[in-house]
This record gives sequence, C-alpha cells and structure tokens, in this order.
Amino acid sequence: MLKKIYLLFTLAAAIILGSCSSKIKEMKPEYFTVTPGILEVVGSEVPVTIEGKFPAKFFNEKSVLTITPVLKYNGNEAIAESATLQGAEVRGNDQIISYDNGGSFKMKMTFDYVPEMEKAELYLRFAVNKGKKNYTIPEVKVAEGCVATSQLYRQTVCSSNIAFGDDAFQRVIKQAKEANIMFLIQQTNLRMSELNSQEVKDLKAAIADIASDYENKVMDGFEISAYASPDGNFELNDNIATGRGYNTSKFIKSELKKAKIDSYIDSEYTAEDWEGFQELVSKSELPDKELILRVLSMYNDPEEREQQIRNISAVYSELADEILPRLRRARITLNYQLIGRSDAQILEQYAADPSGLSLEEILYSSILTDDAKKKEEVFNTAIKLHPGDYRAYNNLGVLAYNRGDYNTAASYFAKAANADNNAPEVKINLGYLELMQGNVAEAETYMTMGASAKAGDEALGNLYIAQGQYGRAATLLDGTNTNSAALAQLLNKDYSSARITIEKIENPDAMTYYIKAVLGARTSNVAFVYDGLKNAIRLDSSFAKKAAADLEFRKYAEDGTFQAIVK
Repeated sequence: MLKKIYLLFTLAAAIILGSCSSKIKEMKPEYFTVTPGILEVVGSEVPVTIEGKFPAKFFNEKSVLTITPVLKYNGNEAIAESATLQGAEVRGNDQIISYDNGGSFKMKMTFDYVPEMEKAELYLRFAVNKGKKNYTIPEVKVAEGCVATSQLYRQTVCSSNIAFGDDAFQRVIKQAKEANIMFLIQQTNLRMSELNSQEVKDLKAAIADIASDYENKVMDGFEISAYASPDGNFELNDNIATGRGYNTSKFIKSELKKAKIDSYIDSEYTAEDWEGFQELVSKSELPDKELILRVLSMYNDPEEREQQIRNISAVYSELADEILPRLRRARITLNYQLIGRSDAQILEQYAADPSGLSLEEILYSSILTDDAKKKEEVFNTAIKLHPGDYRAYNNLGVLAYNRGDYNTAASYFAKAANADNNAPEVKINLGYLELMQGNVAEAETYMTMGASAKAGDEALGNLYIAQGQYGRAATLLDGTNTNSAALAQLLNKDYSSARITIEKIENPDAMTYYIKAVLGARTSNVAFVYDGLKNAIRLDSSFAKKAAADLEFRKYAEDGTFQAIVK
C-alpha cells in the first residue's frame, strides 16, 4: 500500500515538472551546491550561497517554481527570501530554465544568528504553479551547521587588555627659562638697564635655585641666539651679531661662576634676522605691511630686499621705530630638569600621609605593587582626595572586570563616565561590556567614541571580530598575544600566526586551550585537538559539552579518544 502511495506521489511530481519525458522527476540534493558546505557564523549572521543546476528535460515549460531556503533549528525555523524560476512558455519576468537544455540559478541570503542555530539544518522548499494548479514537492536538505567559532569573541573579550586610566606622573620634567637682552643700534655692549630687567633677574634667580637644590633640579645647559637687525651692511651686521653673542655668553659664564655651577653654553648668531623681521611685520598694524611682505617674497638678496623696503618711504620710518629695534637682541634659554620623587620616596610619603602627594603621584603608586587589593586601596584613596577625576573610578572598574565581577565593573565605569563623560578609556570599557553581551551595535558606538585611547586599537580589533571583519581585526590585534588575537587570526585563516600567538600567551586559560583545539581541528593536528580540549576542560568543565556539540570537531565525533575527553 505504501509503495503504491509513493509511486502516485512521484508520478504527480513528474507531471508537474516533466514535459514529454516519462521519467519520474524529484528534487535531489546533488542538484544544489551550498557555500560554505558546513554553515558558519560570520559576525552576527549566517551567510549562505546556493547554486542550483537542473538537467535537461527536467523543468516543465509551463511551470513556475518557487524555492524557499529554510534553516531549521531546535524546533524553530528561519526563512530566507525565495527565488522564483519559470519555464519558457510562462509569461513573467522571472529567470527562465530551459526544458531542452536545463539551466542553473544562484541565490544569496543571510540568516540572523541565534545560539540555538549551532545545531541546524538547511532545507529547500519547493512550490510549483502550473496554470491554475499549485503543488508542493518534498523539501530537500542541502546543508547543516552552524560553525559558531566566531561567537567565542564574547568570551575572549574577558581577557582583553581593557582601557586603563594612566597617570601623568613624570619623574623627569624638562623645563626652560628664557630671557632677552636688547641692544642699541650697532652696539654689542650689555647695558646695565638690560641686566637689571625683570627677565634677567628671573633668570639669575633660576640659576641660584638650581644651585641650591641640586637633588631635585639638574641644569642641562644654555642656548644663546644673538641677532642683528637686517638694516645696514651685511659684514657690519655679522660682526655685531657675533659680538652680541660673545658678550652674552661672557655674562652667563660669570653668573655660573658666582653660582659655582659648570654648564654647557651653545651660542649661535644670525647676522640679519629677516625671519624675525617678517614675523614682526606680519603681526603688526603697519598700513603697508602686505606690500612689505610681498617684497620679502619677491627678493632673496638681502641688499635688494633692504633697498626695496627703503623705497617704501612712507613706512620705513615706522619700521625703524617699531620693528627694527626689537630685532637687536640676544635670547638666552636656560634648560634644566625637575627631578621628581623616587619610587621609594613616593611609597614612603603614601604610607605617612597620601595627601602630601599629587594626584599623579598617587595614581602612579598603584603600579608599584602587583597586589590587586593594594591597588584598590590606592584608587579609593585617589577618589577620597580627588573625587572629580575619572581615572580612579575607571581603574577600579578594570580591576573588577579582570576578576570577572562585571556588575561591579559596570558600576565603576558609570561613575567614571559621570566624572568625565568624554573620557575615551571609559567609552572603550563600556563597549567591552556590550560586546560581552553580544550587543555589537552598542559596542560600536562606545568604541568608536573611545578610539583615541591607548587601548583603542585593541578594542576596535575585538569589535571587528564581532562584526565579521576578520582581516581588519587580525591587523589591529597583531602583537597583543591575547585570546582575541588568536581568534581573529584563526577566523582569518592565518593558522600559522594563530599558533604563534597561542604559544606567546603568558597565562593561558580555558579559552586559550579551546582555541588551540579548534586550530588543531582546522589544520588536522590531532595532538593540538586533544591537548587543547583536555586542558580547556580541566580548567572549565563546561567546555566538554560545548566541544561535543561543536561542528569544528565533526571529524572526531566518532573517535574514542575524543569521546572519552568530552564525556
């Protein structure tokens, strides 16, 4: 009886799609090629390409065939957009499949991924219309999946280097003190009025201060730049500039001798300061300054320049009164260093009274210990003394994140954002919390805003994994030696780099070993598969169940060793 029903059914299918042929027609899996053969999650989607090829004498000339891809999983279905094909005698705008020669078609689609799809099967459903009659043909299974290795990013971000709010402490701070000595026209002698100017007095005081505080201040030497104005004979100006430099150096040497300090003096001179002249003119309110600037751009010869400017008689007297005297000078620059407290001094002061430290010194002291509890104490002290700074809140959040206390981390990151809503480190870290939950769009918003942070590239690399941009992710994560870097390289099919990265991870965890196992499966390295799975499950038993269902290990599913590891 069942056999008769089956014959009737296949005969009906033949009538629908057949023409002159008496052969029984039915859809066969071999008519269809699916790429990839085992479905794989890319980003948050499952992309699929289906190519079909019908043999000759198969497609009825008066029939319309609608093909609908259906992804079945865990009792549910995800339905993609259909493709419609038609015979040559059908009036319509759909793709024609020849009865005599057969034909092919191609369709692309994506399914929005949900975790239950890790065990899924892809079917094609067929609906036929011939005239006024509508029929269905038994659906055909064409692929299965999904390989969801890309979704491991939700776990790899847990061990990423999230954004720390760095201190701005500098033990050595370069400083400079500057003074100008002005000269009369064609004169090189240092006038007493200039040596008693406030600038020179401040310079002398700085020299004396460095001499009396040699433990905290170090002199790096002097730079002296002497100039002559660009009016007059070049040879004369050259001698004048040289003399001004010599006398100024002599003055500094005498001051160093008084302070009992030896220091290097670098002296240079400029015979005609055309550059300074141009700068002063451009900033002036002279009525013909544009004309003067044009002359400077047109002529390179110093004498020609001077003559052309003198020809502008209406303005030359103003130049002589306002501009040229300011170019007859020697600039003295004292370079020195401020030496901050040593690590031992900072720790000593922190123990005695942390309020005696600057905020930067307090934050810096956190890196002088590896004890997480002591780091927390330091950041809480910083909050107590400087509640308006976001970094201590952010860094407490980082500590909580690193120990897996994500609710506490979120609370601290929120407080950091309240202190400074534009802090890039905070944006990065809020983005990591979103990535962990699979909220890719929200993570993108945060991480894009925080991209300028020092940890910005690594954060964007993690984001690109979630978005399925594996090449970009691998580039940004290269050299970080993290689970995320290894995952990006694995997904980008750069298996040699993934292996190197895995070997360089300092503190491998269960996820590190699981990625190693997947790498082994993809490169047919059985030792990697078994070693990776054993260690992953040893550190986190939940990986046994995951591995048993993971299609990455489909070749090993019936292997006794594999079964023993994941039981």
